[in-house]
Amino acid sequence: MMKTLKNKMNMAAMKAQSVLTNRSGDQMTGWLIVVLVVVVVGAVFMTLYQSSITSIWNSIVSKITGLLS
Repeated sequence: MMKTLKNKMNMAAMKAQSVLTNRSGDQMTGWLIVVLVVVVVGAVFMTLYQSSITSIWNSIVSKITGLLS
C-alpha cells in the first residue's frame, strides 16, 4: 500500500517536472496551472481563517504599539 502510493507520487512528480522543464508552450501552461492553484488555495485559506488572521494581526499591532508608547 505504502509502496504503491510512493510510486504514484514519484511518477506524478516526474510528470510535473517534465511539464515544467519542457521548452515548448507546455512550460508556460504548467506555470499558469501552478499559479492558479496557489491563488485558489490562498483564497480559500483567507476565507476560512479570516477571523483568526484578523485577531492575530490586531494582537501583533497592539503589542507593537504598546512597546512603542
